[in-house]
Amino acid sequence: MGKHQSKSSGLRLECIEPNAAGMDVGATEIFVAVPPDRDQRPVRCFKTFTEDLRLMASWLIQCRITTVAMESTGVYWLPPYEMLEETGIRVCLVNSNHVKNVPGRKTDISDCQWLQYLQSVGLLRASFRPDGEICAIRALSRHRSSLIEISAVHAQHMHKALTQTNLQIHHVLSDITGLSGMSIIEAIVAGERSPVRLAALCNQRVRADQETVIKSLVGNYRSEHLFTLKQSLTAYKHCQELIVECDREMERLMRLLNSKTDLDQSSTLRPHPRSQKRSKNQFHFDMRSELYRVFGVDLTAIPGISRLTAHTFLAEVGPDLSRFASAAAFASWLALCPANKKSGGKILSSKTRQTNSRASHALRVAAQTLARSRTHLGGFYRRRSGRLGAPQAVTATAHKLARIIYHLLTTGQAYDETVFILEDQKQCQRHEMRLRKQAKSLGYDLVPAAN
Repeated sequence: MGKHQSKSSGLRLECIEPNAAGMDVGATEIFVAVPPDRDQRPVRCFKTFTEDLRLMASWLIQCRITTVAMESTGVYWLPPYEMLEETGIRVCLVNSNHVKNVPGRKTDISDCQWLQYLQSVGLLRASFRPDGEICAIRALSRHRSSLIEISAVHAQHMHKALTQTNLQIHHVLSDITGLSGMSIIEAIVAGERSPVRLAALCNQRVRADQETVIKSLVGNYRSEHLFTLKQSLTAYKHCQELIVECDREMERLMRLLNSKTDLDQSSTLRPHPRSQKRSKNQFHFDMRSELYRVFGVDLTAIPGISRLTAHTFLAEVGPDLSRFASAAAFASWLALCPANKKSGGKILSSKTRQTNSRASHALRVAAQTLARSRTHLGGFYRRRSGRLGAPQAVTATAHKLARIIYHLLTTGQAYDETVFILEDQKQCQRHEMRLRKQAKSLGYDLVPAAN
């Protein structure tokens, strides 16, 4: 065979993690693979009951396993992940798109063996997962978002019931779940039918005139529609009560986080330029002060970043960004960078990859709010929108917000708008120089306009 003998010998990569195991997680069964020299049955199947998970952890410890690789499949990975984490085994949670096996070899046993091999040769990269206390806040934050969505559904049910009874008050008031709207709906459910007495329940800040409000409260009261309205109102109020309880638990967990600054001794937290009145769906405690204490800087000072956006960032990422090597790496993790696909010397695509990251979505929403902002970031959004279009302007502005947040949290510096003002002045000077050169090349001179 000569030089062709190397084909039969095969090519093997160097083993970097000899104590690695692979795990294929399902809804009812978990397949685990360890190195062949650790057990007579290197691949075993365990049920997802707690007792079986403990047996699995004990078996991995007996096999001298120190790290386990598993795919992030739905929420099925959470119980085995937490069980192994408690035993001291390092768990590598990987993206399923990064560990695809050779086509035609898709079974649970081959999947766990493939994960074990990739982990042993060091070809897997663990996904980012915050610390335990941040994960607890994240669970409550996502549950709170679900409660808000459910409340919106019940509010829509109230709209439908009012339309069916031909009560047009929800078209007169800007928000039916506000103070005036809830007072009127509660009175209707309690049995009040007089349009005049119902209209008197409106707050004095309602812009519609009294005659219009009275006309909108004349309806055809049918028992089935009133029953639907009553149940929808009860469900909405119950969801609001659950949100308040969730906020109390959120406040308790946030006070357990380490402080980076002392609010009692620090006077750097200035009054917010925007209204201090609590808006709808905001928290029922001083979230801004808690965020400032945990972050060490006031993220709400950044244009477009609200208390809710800053809290979403805390719940999804946490205050420590040391796991990201640079601001570019952080923006890439948020899927706010171009994902270049190049082949044959040609760029096939440079679109940002799709992601379900709530932090990325929050930054995109914050970028959209800057469309009419009279700040540097607002001007940046409008310039990008005029050149690239609104969708790409949102991505570019969200990318800039991510870089600003990374800089503030890693350096501890406060947000300073004057830095961007100086950059705008330099840009105007460069633009003026270009215009002067173009005018000179055409034989003209630029003269400043008289004031």
